[in-house]
Amino acid sequence: MEKPEAEWRQELPPEAYRVLRQHGTERPGSSPLNAEKRPGTFRCAGCGQELFASTTKYESGSGWPSFWQPLEGAVGTTTDRSFLMVRTEVHCAACGGHLGHVFPDGPPPTGLRYCMNGAAMTFAPDQGDPPGTR
Repeated sequence: MEKPEAEWRQELPPEAYRVLRQHGTERPGSSPLNAEKRPGTFRCAGCGQELFASTTKYESGSGWPSFWQPLEGAVGTTTDRSFLMVRTEVHCAACGGHLGHVFPDGPPPTGLRYCMNGAAMTFAPDQGDPPGTR
């Protein structure tokens, strides 16, 4: 999904635009999605793409919503060499929006920690359909 940056800026709240389109990072502990524990699906705030099932969310202590696995085909990754380090950036597979980073220090079964910015996501409570089927 491609849109002119002016369109993204107009459609997204300022913090979501800064994170999704300018590769920003929200302050740790600032997202209400940190405390979200209901069954449901976390979606991209830019395009609505389903990203993570709530069953893969866990408390990492990092201050950002963390997951051990995305939904199949929901995200892509690239190498991020900013800030004098090498990290793996996670972006929405549908619109390319920056979501956060993935680290190899998560829980079983994957051992991965998808450390996401809450400003880059929305939450949709379950309505009876399994994630990835809506």
